Amino acid sequence: MAPVKVFGSAVFANAARVMACLEEVGVEYDVVEVDYMAKEHKGLEHLARNPFGQIPAFQDGDIMLFAQDDLLREGNPEEAAMVDVWTEVEAHHYLPAMAPIFYECVVYPARLGTTPNQKVVDESVEKFKKVLDVYEVCLSKSKYLAGDFFSFADLNHFPFTFHIMATPHASVFDSYPHVKAWWERVMERPSLKKISAHMEIKP
Repeated sequence: MAPVKVFGSAVFANAARVMACLEEVGVEYDVVEVDYMAKEHKGLEHLARNPFGQIPAFQDGDIMLFAQDDLLREGNPEEAAMVDVWTEVEAHHYLPAMAPIFYECVVYPARLGTTPNQKVVDESVEKFKKVLDVYEVCLSKSKYLAGDFFSFADLNHFPFTFHIMATPHASVFDSYPHVKAWWERVMERPSLKKISAHMEIKP
């Protein structure tokens, strides 16, 4: 069987998630770079793979590759429900609070040469702390978000948290020892170490 092709580099959070999933389940894949600055993702060739013109896109892949019991815990309804809950929490609370920090401190300086809007950053850090308060309580009771097992819920937090940890605002996690310990466990996984080596956002 030919390897899955992932169109888009690990610099892009969604592509990094996909590659991390593939690494976790041991699926062979090839990465095909897409020139974002040249807007290749909006070209006809890429639109044929992803009609929304987004990164990543797939070729010869099977979406069911991601429906793996070891990440989604589908063999255990209670555990699967907790994976779903924390995946939703990431999308609706964790990411919205963190995203402005990510863009102001990582993306805009690298791509636009701007300095962070400190007002936006400070407000977002305060919102993020409130989210981390909830995570701290959860992670004081289990090693990972959905329980004492690594799952898609943890993996889903990986790309943006990785980038925040490269900014001065990584110090926010020092006030949340259980969250910090969780992140250290997450980053010990070989799959994430491998992907993170290719995630630097450059000018």
